[in-house]
Amino acid sequence: MDRAPGTTGRRRVWAAAVVSALALSFAGAGATPAAAADVNNAKNAGFEAGLGSWTCSANSGTVVSSPVHGGASALKATPSGQDNARCSQTVAVKPNSTYQLSGWVQGGYAYLGVTGTGTTDVSTWTPDSSSWKQLRTSFTTGSSTTSVTVYTHGWYGQQAYYADDLSVFGPDGGGGGDPEPTVPGTPGGLGVSGTTSTSVSLAWNAVSGATGYTVYRDGTKVTAVTGTSATVTGLAAATSYSFQVAATNAAGESAKSAAVTARTKESGGGGGGDLPRHAVTGYWQNFNNGAAVQKISDVPAQYDIIAVAFADATGTPGAVTFNLDSAGLNGYTVDQFKADIRAKQAAGKKVIISVGGEKGTVSVNDSASATNFANSVYALMQEYGFDGVDIDLENGLNATYMTQALRALSAKAGPSMILTMAPQTIDMQSTSNSYFQTALNVKDILTVVNMQYYNSGSMLGCDGKVYSQGSVDFLTALACIQLEGGLDPSQVGLGLPASTRGAGSGYVAPSVVNAALDCLTRGTNCGSFKPSKTYPSLRGAMTWSTNWDATAGNAWSNAVGPHVHALP
Repeated sequence: MDRAPGTTGRRRVWAAAVVSALALSFAGAGATPAAAADVNNAKNAGFEAGLGSWTCSANSGTVVSSPVHGGASALKATPSGQDNARCSQTVAVKPNSTYQLSGWVQGGYAYLGVTGTGTTDVSTWTPDSSSWKQLRTSFTTGSSTTSVTVYTHGWYGQQAYYADDLSVFGPDGGGGGDPEPTVPGTPGGLGVSGTTSTSVSLAWNAVSGATGYTVYRDGTKVTAVTGTSATVTGLAAATSYSFQVAATNAAGESAKSAAVTARTKESGGGGGGDLPRHAVTGYWQNFNNGAAVQKISDVPAQYDIIAVAFADATGTPGAVTFNLDSAGLNGYTVDQFKADIRAKQAAGKKVIISVGGEKGTVSVNDSASATNFANSVYALMQEYGFDGVDIDLENGLNATYMTQALRALSAKAGPSMILTMAPQTIDMQSTSNSYFQTALNVKDILTVVNMQYYNSGSMLGCDGKVYSQGSVDFLTALACIQLEGGLDPSQVGLGLPASTRGAGSGYVAPSVVNAALDCLTRGTNCGSFKPSKTYPSLRGAMTWSTNWDATAGNAWSNAVGPHVHALP
């Protein structure tokens, strides 16, 4: 079937113009070559400055970041009704001069032309194209012509077209057009700044004259950016990839940089830095409530994540702060605290700031408070060196705005940020609960949810039966809800008190914790409830608190820690 536009009414005129344009295009093949001093007289020829210098009919034009031919931007113009999406600019030229008119187009029917030449106006066109295609023609100005109108347009009823890197190349008309660019140099300094199980973050040095950069994975283009960093997503876990980057501008693309290799982390959710496959989390008390008073350096090596409890609310909605209780901690100074954090990190441990607790009053319930939360937590991470944040809000949260806050924080902190949560059992009974919704909303950046299997009374398991706290069944049947409700097994941990004094109810012996871990990961040591399948990548266990553990002679971490680290 003939896909060309019809030739009745208004369209017959364009058909004649096309024939004329094609004839002129061939005639222009023998034109005198441009002189060395010739320039591109078009302004904002690559649309890097938006629609600056261009006017589009009926608001049909916009600037997009994809697809682009060069640089970081291109024109997208959409015909509608009786409008053909004409975008034009006035270009200063010299009289009695020859100019080469060219541009790159993609998408629907696309026309490139010029009017007001003082001689013969010309145009050229192409039917729809799935890839970038160059349109070229030439024109000569009249004896008194000092400006012409260059335009692009589509066709009535056809799809949108894209245009990029237009050029009116010839003698300088004095209009301050864009100089003809040269291909930029090859980027240097390419390195890996972070990895998750599904992404790799890269950074490199800026290149003079570049308007954008193209990132290649194993030789294939995967993304284009304007800055000097990019995160490549959608990768397979535990897989090595090779990356290169090239600099681009309207003149073309540089050679690819030297390659760097990055390996994604083991399968799981999102954030987790370089945590072990199975990890133990312990809360460290920034107060004296009768448990052993500790420094961070006193926390046993069995703990992989140390959650500092707690950050406090401020007078600014959503914002938090942290004040070390030096007096209550026997004179523990801020400098010692920071040094101990660095020492733990040097030993491969993660230290995070926990927000909330039983008496926490932090409220994130609108965009402003979400921004305040992200900014204040990030400020604490920078000040103390925390690796991330724990959400332990036991008085409810707003899933929409907490999600917004955590994503804003992740954008600041990067993909290695640790993000943990410690909801109560009631908060994770259903995926419709706000806490569960939040966890699922941020699954791609979430490290682990350590639900508190204590102070709760009886609860429903994933099989619809009621289980009482203090048993293997309570732990496994409730964990099953999270495991089957959308969280990755690597994002599920079992949270228990370290001693009978650590909680009002729900304490179980370390042997019960280990039996539940075995049941979920290996299918052994189960009670009456046995899950339909095993979850070998289950993250591990959490306790409240390292201080109560120390009070009981570290019996919990000495038993549970080695067992967690020996899981399959």
